[in-house]
Amino acid sequence: MASEPSLHYTVPGMSAQDSSEIIELLQRRLHSLNDLHLTLKHIHWNVVGPHFIAVHEMLDPQVEQVRSMTDDLAERISTLGGVPQGTPGALVADRTWDDYSIGRAEAIEHLGALDVVYTRLIEDHREAMEATESSDPVTQDILIEQLRGLELFQWFVRAHLESSGGRLSTADARTEQAAADQAAEQARRQP
Repeated sequence: MASEPSLHYTVPGMSAQDSSEIIELLQRRLHSLNDLHLTLKHIHWNVVGPHFIAVHEMLDPQVEQVRSMTDDLAERISTLGGVPQGTPGALVADRTWDDYSIGRAEAIEHLGALDVVYTRLIEDHREAMEATESSDPVTQDILIEQLRGLELFQWFVRAHLESSGGRLSTADARTEQAAADQAAEQARRQP
């Protein structure tokens, strides 16, 4: 990550060191949510097939809530005395993941891939939440609330991927493409 100037202030009762560490953690979360926002819009524009409208319309409220989450994180970074970085260049330079890999595809394929995206993002958000437990419960509270929304969105996605027996078609997938392929295969087998 680009080096930040030293903090000139932070919130009362918090050390500059703790604030700097939390700012760095929040910046990574900000990048991941900005990326998710763009990924959701990409899927929204590139989903096709018989479930197009359901998925197309399901994604817009997620986009709006994720955008709100980014604003909350950016404002917390500023509150702590940091400078939130929201440019595409900063996101690309700092990210530790690859671009979303699915282009124009059936709804079920995008949902399979999106399940993998949500899993990774939620795992990283949980790590950040745990890392702020003792140093900054205010930030932890923000992350907990965001996790509630992100987990709900993943549940919406997974409802399309679950068999009547409760098995997720993407259960063993580690990549977006594998998840897309597994979701499509399960959909072909179901009546």
